[in-house]
Amino acid sequence: MRSTCSVFCGVSLDGFIARPDGALDFLEGDGTAEMGDHGYEAFIAGVDAIVMGRRTFEVVLGFGQWPYTKKVFVLSSGNVDLSVARQRGADAELLHASPEEVVHQLAARGCKHLYIDGGGTVQRFLRAGLIDRLIVTHVPVLIGQGIPLFGPLEKDIRWKLVASRSFPGGLVQSEYAR
Repeated sequence: MRSTCSVFCGVSLDGFIARPDGALDFLEGDGTAEMGDHGYEAFIAGVDAIVMGRRTFEVVLGFGQWPYTKKVFVLSSGNVDLSVARQRGADAELLHASPEEVVHQLAARGCKHLYIDGGGTVQRFLRAGLIDRLIVTHVPVLIGQGIPLFGPLEKDIRWKLVASRSFPGGLVQSEYAR
């Protein structure tokens, strides 16, 4: 049995998860409306581990305080210095593996539910057919350019809408399953 892989992310109305430089400031809204909890705490409580790419890891390091209490696996073809994250309390490990190998290895280690994070990583897991659930929250802002959530695909991937919700502050969240 393989691990279930889920994506939980915020995007601009034009489909970007970050600015070209990786900045996420637009996800917090314009400061006039409280964005509030939109299900992240419940989602992360059901996750066994987080899988992210090196670029996303570097963005998260810029937060100052390490935001995760779950084990984080950083995917990279090169070396990544995990010492700063570990000093901030992170339980982080580097993996050099394909999406298929990651899912197989982590399932063997008892990780049943993986949170896949970061544009490139999400795209690789999608192309490998490994994403089972997408929870995408649209923030009411157009940023014009940035890092897209989705990229080129060899074939269509069909999804079933599970739920669609709106929140104070203008967020609209859609949840899909394969």
